[in-house]
Amino acid sequence: MTPEATPVRLADYKPSPFAIETAALDFNLHPEKTRVTTRLAMVPQETGVPLVLDGDELTLISVAIDGADLAADAFDATPEKLTIKAPPEKPFTLEIITEISPATNTKLMGLYQSSNTYCTQCEAEGFRRITYFLDRPDVLSVYTTRIEAPQDGFPVLLANGNLTDTGNIEGTDRHFAVWHDPFPKPSYLFALVAGDLGVVEDSFTTMSGREVALRLYCEHGNEPKCRYAMDALKRSMRWDETAYGREYDLDIFMIVAVSDFNMGAMENKGLNVFNDKYILADPETATDTDYAGIETVIAHEYFHNWTGDRITCRDWFQLCLKEGLTVFRDQEFSSDVRSRGVKRIADVRTLLARQFPEDAGPLAHPVRPEVYNEINNFYTATVYDKGAEVVRMLKTLLGDKGFRAGMDLYFERHDGQAVTIEDFLAAFADATGRDLTQFKLWYSQAGTPEVEARGDYDADSQTFTLTLKQSCPPTPGQDTKAPMHIPVRFGLVGPNGGDLSFSAVTGGTIDADVIQLTEPEQTMVFEGVSVAPVPSLLRGFSAPVKLKSDISDDDLLFLVRTDADAFNRWQAAQRLAVKTLIAETAAIRSGAASTIDTALIDALGTVAEDDALEPAFRAQVLQLPSEADIGREIGNDVDPDAIAAARKRFTAMAADRIGDALMAVSRRMRDDGPYSPDAAPAGRRALANTCLALAAANGNTEVVAEAVAQAHDAANMTDRLAALAILTLNAFEERFAALEAFHVKFRDNALVLDKWLMLEATVPADTTLERVKSLLEHHDFAAGNPNRIRALVGSFAGANQTQFNRIDGEGYRFLADFVLDLDKRNPQTAARLLVTFRSWKSLESGRRGLAEEALKRIAAADPLSPDVSDIVTRTLA
Repeated sequence: MTPEATPVRLADYKPSPFAIETAALDFNLHPEKTRVTTRLAMVPQETGVPLVLDGDELTLISVAIDGADLAADAFDATPEKLTIKAPPEKPFTLEIITEISPATNTKLMGLYQSSNTYCTQCEAEGFRRITYFLDRPDVLSVYTTRIEAPQDGFPVLLANGNLTDTGNIEGTDRHFAVWHDPFPKPSYLFALVAGDLGVVEDSFTTMSGREVALRLYCEHGNEPKCRYAMDALKRSMRWDETAYGREYDLDIFMIVAVSDFNMGAMENKGLNVFNDKYILADPETATDTDYAGIETVIAHEYFHNWTGDRITCRDWFQLCLKEGLTVFRDQEFSSDVRSRGVKRIADVRTLLARQFPEDAGPLAHPVRPEVYNEINNFYTATVYDKGAEVVRMLKTLLGDKGFRAGMDLYFERHDGQAVTIEDFLAAFADATGRDLTQFKLWYSQAGTPEVEARGDYDADSQTFTLTLKQSCPPTPGQDTKAPMHIPVRFGLVGPNGGDLSFSAVTGGTIDADVIQLTEPEQTMVFEGVSVAPVPSLLRGFSAPVKLKSDISDDDLLFLVRTDADAFNRWQAAQRLAVKTLIAETAAIRSGAASTIDTALIDALGTVAEDDALEPAFRAQVLQLPSEADIGREIGNDVDPDAIAAARKRFTAMAADRIGDALMAVSRRMRDDGPYSPDAAPAGRRALANTCLALAAANGNTEVVAEAVAQAHDAANMTDRLAALAILTLNAFEERFAALEAFHVKFRDNALVLDKWLMLEATVPADTTLERVKSLLEHHDFAAGNPNRIRALVGSFAGANQTQFNRIDGEGYRFLADFVLDLDKRNPQTAARLLVTFRSWKSLESGRRGLAEEALKRIAAADPLSPDVSDIVTRTLA
């Protein structure tokens, strides 16, 4: 029976009545009968209260206090909880022995086996699947871990911290290792790995001269594919020293790549565990995007050593304190080592695609939620991506020096602590003297604020009047919103493309080039403006808001050609494209004539050919808003088929009009030299392939033939996959042979198989759903592997707008069936697939009714996991 959800509320937080000073764990590994002996140095913080420890599917063998077994009536034990009724009122040692079955742990939480390797995933509440514990982030303990296993098959035994002892167990084929982590940490950062693994070794000298051993473990034979990850790790370590003064603290830093993992990676102290897709790369099997993803995730998990490990969150409501902050830090790292403007565009694309729909739907929640039913469901785009934007705004408000001063004070004050958003903001307020009371609303108010802008120029007085008005729509549980503190970076662009100066401004606060929007409506008058400007607002996407302005199409085209801010130049092109495609969608639905204006197409052609612009930026401008982007902007009564038809009509017209120029650029960008994943060559490949894709949109036989040849002959996976995507996303007949050849060539590489499954799942053809169903039975599809599931089912539901949203509802029924089945084995992955229904209420009535029917069928199933039950309940609310 589905358990009734018990809401957890921020307002109910209370400190733990017990502390655990040290935790000594002894693992005797066995596939079905791993025995875990846990010795805890308990320190009561209150007296006269029972000790209640968390568990999850545990088998209790024994429990003792200070060496004496407890009587049966002194405790209550279930697989989910251990209660010591009357614990001592002074410090005591609690010993617990549990038995668990890693081999049958399909939830991939706690201790489980992946390809015969034992590994752990404890965030958020997985440690309780290992032993009974105060499994909450504000209980910090010093851990010592002993691991015992057969030498044959498990020569590598790893845990957090520094290695202190190893040896063979006399008279057996078993051996042991002991690891000690001197830094107190919460249980969610515990890690253990045991297996037969290859290793890549290196070292890093810290800024104080300490030598740190670096080890990256993987399956044997994959060692050469780990070199880029190791290089990214060393660059991340140096960057954190330079940018934040943060030095690594242990003698060794380890990463282990595993194939079965619910998440991308996990920042366990000193022993990161990674999904192998974010470690393994070579030019033949990994794309430029894969390399950039490896660089980002390596940096993100390493940066957690200070923003997450050394300073952690008091409770799970503060999750954004480690995740949003660390996403911001990894974005800044990538911006420094790559192109800052292009990286900003890519990050905002992700925000718009993932977080804006979340804010606009039934799953909307604040960056710091106030209540949750299942914490696993709050590892969301709002917490991560919007959380990063909030930190970015803080830096914009305080400036580089003020932000660094606040971070330094935060590290100084709170090292070794579990803290809150209030603690974080107080460090910045105290370091700079700024009042951040209104800014704090970004953490408590859900929804995407909307900013309306109106401008008027008076030639006689040489003044430009700018009115900004902010609002925020209702979201679940929050009908009314207070005005936010929104930093609006701006420029007044003159006829020659340069920013105009002004002599004074009245009606608002402006710091350098940032307008401080704090009121519901503000009108500012800029004096001494010599000519009529075109306002360039929200430069660099200085706040995660929706901007509506009275700017004309001609002025947008002007900004596409001239804006000094790379982001706003891209954004102007996107706004024009969205406006054009929305109008064309309406025309298709009504049967009216096409409304497409060739001016935008010509502007795109001009950008494509402008060698003064970096290739990666040109590629971003040429990438039109996706079908999901257009649906999000339409907002209601969405018809995915009409959107797809409008987008197809536009791209075909662009291919007709500027196809030859695009092909010339594509060929000019080609490079036959050795492959490098660095920013410059990756940018050239991005432009070459984007031009090829747009030129192929009208089905030109010569261009399609070139794509077919590239799919077959490409010297690297970036070019090969780009060509295959051209064939699949246009549903060209040539895709069948190309996909078959691709599968045959790479069938022994699991990560490339994911690419093949993704390509198959995203073909916008009526036959795709049946193809997806057949691939679920394919011998190369591993039903227990989250990567395979995400590649096939996740890509179909999340990236194939026309086929998931089929007018007959079969796409919804398929996903409902799959989620219900998967929920029995891996609730986390099932719940994350279910999130693809988040925008169902914005669909036209027919599809909306069919989606609701599928969701209600899931909701009525019994039993459901707490993960899936929570998502479906909130989605239907």
